[in-house]
Parts: sequence; structure tokens; C-alpha cells
Amino acid sequence: MSAYLVYLFCLVVGFVFVLGSALLGHMGGDHGHVGGSGGHAEAGADSSDSPGVSFFSPIVMAAFVTAFGAFGLIFLQFQLTKSPAVSAVLSVICASTVAGLLVSVLQKLFHAADSSSESQVSTLVGHVATVITPIPAGAVGEIAYVQSGSRYTAPAREEQGLAVTTGSQVKITRVVGSQFYVALDASLTSPKNT
Repeated sequence: MSAYLVYLFCLVVGFVFVLGSALLGHMGGDHGHVGGSGGHAEAGADSSDSPGVSFFSPIVMAAFVTAFGAFGLIFLQFQLTKSPAVSAVLSVICASTVAGLLVSVLQKLFHAADSSSESQVSTLVGHVATVITPIPAGAVGEIAYVQSGSRYTAPAREEQGLAVTTGSQVKITRVVGSQFYVALDASLTSPKNT
């Protein structure tokens, strides 16, 4: 098989995968439900504890293959780099650079999104929330709260381990990870237990 066909194959297959992934919205991570907590989490292929992208995520590997094919085709056009041994080495170097830049950009985007989410969550302490799924004694229920005009839900525990009924107004006392802790407040109106 000629070098031209190998580069063309890489370009087409990589491009189709990147385009398909972008259109379907799967940028290297799976969106899943976290059992038992009532919350959601992003599971990316990153070495850190937060969602992210690594060089070995499918979208980055596909971008590498696409860039390898494209640079290979370009290098075949010049007499100095026409040899498959030279064009392949240069294509790997250029494709690695493209993939590295892509990883860097995506990690910065994920970090910016994580930072803004964490700072917004930290401002919720003291806010009023409504219990939408009863919080059993010593267990997890669900609350709804409004922040910046948007309504959010989150898993929650009562700070003292008490049971809280649906519709009760509570104050958020702290947030640990994705777990919210709340407390009943006498100054807030709450429905009577029946």
C-alpha cells in the first residue's frame, strides 16, 4: 500500500470520527448517573479527580490520526520530505503537537467550567431551599434551590440527621462534594407533618 493511501485513509477515518463525535456531543466523556446520591457526574479520561480530557481520549486520538494523515499528504508534496520515512516522522511530530494543543485547550475549558461551578456552589451556604424528595432520618433526599434565576436540584442530608418532609423550607448549611447539608429553620415556614 502506498504512503499516499495510508495518509488519505488516516485523514478520512479520523475526520469522520471527529465530525461524528462533535455532532453527537460525545467529546471523550460519558455522562452517567451516580447511584445512591441522586446526582450526576461526568466521567472523562483524565488522570485527575475532576472531569477532563487526556491524550488518550477518543476525540484527541482521532484528531491525532486526522492530523497525521493531513500532514502526511502535505509532506508528500515536497521533494525533500517525499520519502515515507521522512514524511511519517514529521507527520507524527506535527500530529502530536496538534493533539497536545487540543488537550491543552480542552483542559483549560474544563478547568474554567469547574472553577466557576465550584465558586457558585460555595456561595449557596445560607440560601433557602425546598425539599422536593423527603429526607429520611440519617439518609439522603433531594432539594431544589434557585441561583442566578435558574432552578437546580441536589442530593441533601439534614445536618442533625433528622427527617424532613417534602415541601419543607430549609437553609443550606454546607456543601461537601456534591452532597448538600441542610437544616430546618424556625423562621422559615414549613408544612405541618401529617
